[in-house]
Amino acid sequence: MRLRNKPWAGEYIESHPAIVEQDPEKWKGRWYERFGNEAPLHIEVGTGKGRFLTEMAKMYPHINYIGVEKYESVLITAVQRAVEENIPNVVFLQKDVSDLTDYFSPKELDRVYINFTDPWPKKKHAKRRLTHEYFLTKYRALLNDRGAIHFKTDNQGLFEYSIESMSKYGMAIENVSLDLHNSDIEGNVMTEYEEKFSNKGMRIFRLEARFK
Repeated sequence: MRLRNKPWAGEYIESHPAIVEQDPEKWKGRWYERFGNEAPLHIEVGTGKGRFLTEMAKMYPHINYIGVEKYESVLITAVQRAVEENIPNVVFLQKDVSDLTDYFSPKELDRVYINFTDPWPKKKHAKRRLTHEYFLTKYRALLNDRGAIHFKTDNQGLFEYSIESMSKYGMAIENVSLDLHNSDIEGNVMTEYEEKFSNKGMRIFRLEARFK
């Protein structure tokens, strides 16, 4: 993905501390205080421009959402959405997914969304895939006993890899769809990439996975 430089993005992000938490370590284990309630906590890793997360937050105001995205030139769009629509139950972190355990305590999360992540197709880059065992270990530590991962991609190779990776890790895989938009799964909220790929006639792959 080629990122367009937006020199003003950093200043805009810093000017909205209610939307972008600058010190997430401070709230580790206490995100319910940050949101002012004890609602379930869902995060999206690699939240991109934020369409999915902001739409989910509007649809489910009884759930708290956190989007993790390290690139400010992408995150800026998500922040603008949340500001313009005055969405109270969404917060963003401009951080790397590799550092999740610095920001959340064990068993603090109810759900992790992984949507249209970079497939990193070269074998030597496998550890960078967000469904690699390296990341699954982090999700397992942070998800509570009822927690689940919801994963969507347009990339069949990544989808097959993810099923294999999760299965080897001992996860239970549920609600698998090999063509999401022609399935009976209801309530799907699209990302920007999902709409783009779907409009081209590409299949969308989806699954849910839980740690046993």
